[in-house]
Amino acid sequence: MTRKAVRRKTDTAPGPVPYHTGRFPPKALDWPRLVPLLGPASAALARYDGLLQAVPNPGILLAPLTTQEAVLSSRIEGTRATMGEVLEYEAGGNAETVPPEKEADIEEVLNYRRGLRQAIELMDTLPVCGRLLRQVHATLLSGVRGHDKALGKFRTIQNFIGVYGRPMEQARFVPIPPEQVADGMSRWERYLHGSEPDVLVQLAIVHAEFESLHPFLDGNGRLGRMLIPLFLFERKLLHVPMFYLSEHLETHRQAYYDKLLAVSRDDDWTGWCEFFLRAVTDQATRNEARARQILDLYREKKDWIVNTTHSQHAMRALDFLFGQPIFSGTHFSEQSNIPGPTARRILKECTDGGLLEVVRQGSGRRPTIYRFPELLEITER
Repeated sequence: MTRKAVRRKTDTAPGPVPYHTGRFPPKALDWPRLVPLLGPASAALARYDGLLQAVPNPGILLAPLTTQEAVLSSRIEGTRATMGEVLEYEAGGNAETVPPEKEADIEEVLNYRRGLRQAIELMDTLPVCGRLLRQVHATLLSGVRGHDKALGKFRTIQNFIGVYGRPMEQARFVPIPPEQVADGMSRWERYLHGSEPDVLVQLAIVHAEFESLHPFLDGNGRLGRMLIPLFLFERKLLHVPMFYLSEHLETHRQAYYDKLLAVSRDDDWTGWCEFFLRAVTDQATRNEARARQILDLYREKKDWIVNTTHSQHAMRALDFLFGQPIFSGTHFSEQSNIPGPTARRILKECTDGGLLEVVRQGSGRRPTIYRFPELLEITER
C-alpha cells in the first residue's frame, strides 16, 4: 500500500475502484467543454514562460521555487516539513536537534529536489520515458521511507490506495495488476510521445494515466507531478523546466484525488482534463507573479548591495543569496568563491543593513546561520 492515506468520512463506495483496463487512451473527449479552457491555460503558460526568458540565470534566481515545489509535492504525500526547515537543515542550522520524524520528511524533500535536477540532466540524452523515471525513482527513495521498495524498478506486487493499515478490500483505488504494469507503461509511453490535438490536454492525460498505473511501489505521486515541467520543457512550451503545479494540487487536494478517481470509476477523462486545465491557468498566473516579485527584488537589491559593499564580489554574493536564502557563513565563503575576509565583511554589511538576519549565532565549530527574509516571504507566501 502507498503511504498516502485518504480519510473521507463520506466515501461509502462498496469496494475499491479498479484500474480502467482497456480504456486508455480515452476513446473520446467532450471537446466543447475543453475548448474554452485551452486559450486561458495556454496564454497564462506563455506569459509565465516569457518572464522566465527575461530572468537572468533562472536556475539560480528561482531556485527557492524549486525547493518550495519539492516541499509541496512531498506534503501531498504526507510530509510536514516547511521550506524554511528544509533550508535551515541543509545549512546545518538544526541538523543536531531536529526530531527523527522531521528529519525523514526533510530528506524526502531534498531527494525530490535531487531527483528533479537529475531528470533535467538525463534529458540531455534521454526523452521523458520509463527508463528516465526508473533512474529518478531510485534517487527519490534513496535512504528514506520506501527505500526498500524496489528502487528504480516497476512493482511486481499489487499496491492500492486507501486508509493506512486497512486491507485492500477497503481501499479507495486499486491500480493495474503487477503482471500488466510493463504493458501499461508501454502504452503510456506511446501516448506520451504521440501527436495529439492539444499538448496541454495530452499532458493532463499523461499525468492521470501515470497516477492510475501507479507503476512503482512508492513515490508515484511525486514522480507524476515531476513529469509536468519535464513534459512542458520537452515539448518546448517552456524554455526551462520550471513549472510547479503542486501548490494548486495541494490546496485542492481532495478535488485532485476525486477527479483522478473518476477517470477509472466513471471514464470521466473530460472532467479530469477540465480540472487540470484550470489548475494550469491558476498556477501559471501565480508562478508568473511570484517570479516577477523575485526578479523585482533582485533588481532592487543589486543596486543596494553594490552601493553598500563597494566590492567587486557584490554580484557574486547576491547570486548566492538568491540561490540559497538560508545558509551558513562557511558555505557562503566556500561556495561563492569570495575570499574569506571579504566574505565576512559582506555578510556583516548585509546583516547590519537589514538584508540578512541571523538565525543562529556561530560558536566554536558551529558556523553562523543566515536567512534572506524578503526572498523567503515571497517564496513561501
